[in-house]
Amino acid sequence: MMSGANDVSNSDTPLRATFKINLNGKTVSIGTVGQAYRFITNLSSVEWIEFKSLHADAVRTLQGAADNAMLTVQATTALRALFVRAKLL
Repeated sequence: MMSGANDVSNSDTPLRATFKINLNGKTVSIGTVGQAYRFITNLSSVEWIEFKSLHADAVRTLQGAADNAMLTVQATTALRALFVRAKLL
């Protein structure tokens, strides 16, 4: 079992989809649990406040997927819901 956020942010476990997000004129590709975790936790919490429950769900499911690759479907679904609601996709 992974012990902390650093382990989650370094996870190479692939998601079930690769998300391509345009951010500040650049395309960011998110295809692993670690990339997704870093993306949604490195932004200020104020930026996610409007989507607090979706953000919390995505963080929780990414943490689970870092420990258990069988949970990548749930993590991918949670990320998709967050990104769609935040109009990033």
